[in-house]
Amino acid sequence: MSVSRLLLIGLDGLEPTLVRRWITSGDLPHLARLRDAGRWGPLRSTLPFATFPAWTSMMTGVNPGEHGVFDFARLIRGTYDVEFVGAAVRRRPSLPALASEAGLRVACVGFPATYPPEPINGIMIGGFDSPVAVSIDDSFVHPPQLAEELERRFGRYVFADFAETRSWLPGWHRRAARKLLGGLERRARIAHHLLDREPWDLFMVHFGESDTAAHHFWAFHDPSSPRHPGPRASAELQMTLQRVYMALDDAVGRLIAQAGDDAHVMIVSDHGFGGAGDKVLYLNRWLASHGWLTFTPRPGAAQVALGASIRAGLNLVPGRAQQWLWRAAGSLAGRAEARRRFAGIDWARTRAFSEELSYHPSIRLNRAGREPLGLVSDDRVQAEVDALVTALEALRDPWTGAQVVRRAWRREELYSGPAVDDAPELVLELALDDGYAYNLLSSGGPGPIWRRLAPRERLGAKGAGMNGTHRRDGFWLVHGPRVAPRRKRADMLDIAPTALAALGHLPPAWMEGRSHLPPDDRAIVVAPPSGGVTPERRPGSYTPAQQAVVEARLRRLGYL
Repeated sequence: MSVSRLLLIGLDGLEPTLVRRWITSGDLPHLARLRDAGRWGPLRSTLPFATFPAWTSMMTGVNPGEHGVFDFARLIRGTYDVEFVGAAVRRRPSLPALASEAGLRVACVGFPATYPPEPINGIMIGGFDSPVAVSIDDSFVHPPQLAEELERRFGRYVFADFAETRSWLPGWHRRAARKLLGGLERRARIAHHLLDREPWDLFMVHFGESDTAAHHFWAFHDPSSPRHPGPRASAELQMTLQRVYMALDDAVGRLIAQAGDDAHVMIVSDHGFGGAGDKVLYLNRWLASHGWLTFTPRPGAAQVALGASIRAGLNLVPGRAQQWLWRAAGSLAGRAEARRRFAGIDWARTRAFSEELSYHPSIRLNRAGREPLGLVSDDRVQAEVDALVTALEALRDPWTGAQVVRRAWRREELYSGPAVDDAPELVLELALDDGYAYNLLSSGGPGPIWRRLAPRERLGAKGAGMNGTHRRDGFWLVHGPRVAPRRKRADMLDIAPTALAALGHLPPAWMEGRSHLPPDDRAIVVAPPSGGVTPERRPGSYTPAQQAVVEARLRRLGYL
């Protein structure tokens, strides 16, 4: 065993203001103890502050332009279709792989964008982009035989699973609250079981319940929310988000007690959280109103119907059948998703378009030579981007007159590295409307640029405007023998170098973040994994079966 050991706990979407509030009220005693004796503060996420790019930057210590993961899906070059991405396309080695190559024993449990699992010196269980919540098999774990052990000990489902697209159903929120807490406890028991197997050098575990609870219960928790359900907000539902945080604190306390006093502990969230308002912006309709986009005369009714029927049909199919169906369907699901997402666009008369994602607002150019019906030539790119920036930053809220786009970022301002060309030409940082986020929904054709949500829409399902949304600043802390108590802002890229420092190693030169621990005279530089000649991994892609499984899992969670 190495002298230095590290327990790294990912708490997805943990909101710093709620942590401070509930530490002050005495409801998070274990996080309070870690914070009071450790280094902690806000953690600046990636742009977009979305799950896949943020956790991948945490794992690699580089920006998305270097590692190549900007979202859970990407446009297939030369088409208008999408494919689903994760560990298979990541261009840099991960923290577990680097620690493994250094001879350390490593366990990594449940982090997003880690499917298919890497063959590390230890164990790895894929995150929500794996089939882990559809059914247990050996495709999502390393070593494969671990799957049988987990199923025998913990049952068919490893993590909680419920259809987040069905939140409009009566009683859904009460059932979801119970499943969230039950799934959290199940994951904690799995982590305890694995942590007890051997004295790991690096043990990493991810809990996603804080993110899911905030997406669906923020309006219940926040009486000022424009989406607060009023009399429907029972005391039980108002307390759900706080109860999830308290259960996470309890899980953290048990894990750090099991890890021992000599271990360093890191807590990391990929982004923060806040409420969503009731105003909806249709970006593609706005682009059409300014001449950048044209809809077909009959705006893709068949495409919309195809995508909607696929989504509705899948939600009625049991989990195991969903997995089989999407394995059989291959890439058809990706093509169907693209047709739903881009319904009604007349590509031959469109210069710019948006995928209209609330968590990743962006604009892409329809480039000649890149897209099949691209119009924007290379010598026109800069002029189009400049004009879009000016128009977007002049966009105003029709009810208040306030600026809507705080900043339209050119991709070169945010990213550097070999994957920059995969990013949208513009990434939008939206302003808040009196503290609440705007909602982006799919246009599907011509219509009003703005509207307000109807009362029945305010609690919002995944893909239909959820009532809690991401904020850029998450939370981090590090606690251990070499840590002096201090409040310190950090960047997502700093987590991997800090973790390596806690393990007694120096980060490789290509990492862009910096360590927040004092240097150790005995530290050695981590070498790249032996699977590649250089530290840059050759990006691959999912096999058809893996692609189909990822699609099934993301759709089950309501991302599609």
